[in-house]
Amino acid sequence: MQAHPLRLAPGDDLRITLTEALRQLGLDAAFVIQGIGSLSVAQLRFAGADAPTELRGDLEILTLAGSISPDGAHLHMSVSDSRGQVFGGHVAAGCIVRTTAELLLALLPAHRFTREHDTATGFMELVIRHAPDRT
Repeated sequence: MQAHPLRLAPGDDLRITLTEALRQLGLDAAFVIQGIGSLSVAQLRFAGADAPTELRGDLEILTLAGSISPDGAHLHMSVSDSRGQVFGGHVAAGCIVRTTAELLLALLPAHRFTREHDTATGFMELVIRHAPDRT
């Protein structure tokens, strides 16, 4: 495992930027260990919901964690609004960085993550494989 700090800039889409960062690093597996920062827009899918809920305003990222693969990211996040009310859920595309997002990625060069349909859950679930030797 290799630690990789990453800072996102104002206007970056959180999910898209993380997936692109993995691609640019030439890797197939990583975890977001933690993230903090701020958003102007959050798209969170709450438990049991079919679609994300959009939150707008000055939002603080309190926690951010999840996996990243070439198939996309599976991220969960909690944010607070300007009144301190906290919301949390599955991160959808459209979470826009307001001032910064500071993240720590755990890069896993010996692994390959994919998302494949799981008949037990009905969802695209994480499949972990060992990556071919990169040396």
